[in-house]
Amino acid sequence: MTPSAAATHVSLFLVEDDPSFRETFTDVAGLRGVTVAWAATGAEAEKKLSQYRPSVIVSDVNLPDSHGVDLCRRIKRMPAFKETPIVLISASAQYNDPRDRAEGFLAGASLFLSKSVSADRFWKEIDHLLLNPLES
Repeated sequence: MTPSAAATHVSLFLVEDDPSFRETFTDVAGLRGVTVAWAATGAEAEKKLSQYRPSVIVSDVNLPDSHGVDLCRRIKRMPAFKETPIVLISASAQYNDPRDRAEGFLAGASLFLSKSVSADRFWKEIDHLLLNPLES
């Protein structure tokens, strides 16, 4: 049996400007025993990440002050986060195109998901990222 994200004491950092999505995400993570810290903007995320070392960073693509792909690039340039998996999420149909998703992967994202992803699939993907970091 493989350990789950909760069993490995995972902490997530969510960059999301929608308070409803943040609350739901945090509640669902809490049910798994996963700690979530968050920021509503890219600038706030960069500031908070200077003092927080999450297991995984999850960022919306459409942020009020920056594009999630650009934020991903900036985070990956930070020495402390070179190996930290970053998951980009978006509700926009634009990012269903493989060419747009490729931009995220080239920026350093490990995974690109639609906000319509089920909670079960999301956690399976997080578990996979944490158990197989060289594949991401």
